[in-house]
Amino acid sequence: MSLGLPVAARIGTMTAASFNRPGAIDLSGLKARASAGAPGAPGAPGGGGAGAYVMEVTDIAAFEQLLQRSMQYPVVVEFYSPRAQGSEQLSADLSALADEYAGKFLLVRVAAESAPDIAQALGIQAVPTVVAVIGGQLAPLFQGVQPKENIKQVLDQVLQAAAASGVMGKADPVGPAAGQGDGDGEEGGAGGIDPRFAAADEALEKGDFATARDEFDKVLAQSPGDAEALAGRAQAGLLDRSSKLDGSEIGKADAAPTDVDAQLAAADAELVGSDPEAAFGRLIETVRNTSGDDREKVRLRLLELFETLGNSNPVVLKFRRKLSTALF
Repeated sequence: MSLGLPVAARIGTMTAASFNRPGAIDLSGLKARASAGAPGAPGAPGGGGAGAYVMEVTDIAAFEQLLQRSMQYPVVVEFYSPRAQGSEQLSADLSALADEYAGKFLLVRVAAESAPDIAQALGIQAVPTVVAVIGGQLAPLFQGVQPKENIKQVLDQVLQAAAASGVMGKADPVGPAAGQGDGDGEEGGAGGIDPRFAAADEALEKGDFATARDEFDKVLAQSPGDAEALAGRAQAGLLDRSSKLDGSEIGKADAAPTDVDAQLAAADAELVGSDPEAAFGRLIETVRNTSGDDREKVRLRLLELFETLGNSNPVVLKFRRKLSTALF
């Protein structure tokens, strides 16, 4: 269930070939029904399956406004129909995961039969279909019903791609968490947001990556080994360094294979360009060709870059094994 990242397809260029899952409801003919008078109410948040980080829209103008938020954090869009088998369970799973991830992405739900213009704008051919928008670019995720664990794996890939693209903000809660009412528990709507990272998140949203890294260091001073803080620190460091890149790093490194700093800069450029295998492979080769302080410098940077994708990422696992071989 690969995302095929980096996401390169601009919104509006998805083709029917992107999705061919048997059993989904075909949307052909939807435009004719809509123009004949099918209802399509103006967009507004609401509808079934709502949660703290879930919005439902039927108006294309409102939808376009929501997509602008993808420059700050990933937007996952679920196109659904009550008539589609399993659609209700898929919606429930996505809403629950949106709340579980606590603002790392915003889930936008679109009833395709009520909003055919939105479905057509993104080339959606059948429902249920789920896509992601990261930094204004479209990534098809899957069509048809999927097990919750599979969905979670796909969402993790979305977040990894977003981090590599510098999209690391957090959505604000837009309603109570799924399954909660409007009662006294105001804390429930923001369920899972860790106040320890508030200052770091604020700095990231402002593009102040050096300050964000310092804030993650403060968390690590209190909680050494905290996985989320380590990942955040690594991502902030990568973003800080990549903001100074000029596009010539890979060429310079290829022309000077013994220049350690050039290899480090090129690896940053490759990782930000969503090519982690090239970045990690470059540094593994540099580890093999260096010794002493230079080798340790490269090893530590490689471990830091691993943190940006997460230790459970298959690419990271693969190159951890290669690093062990290179070292010993």
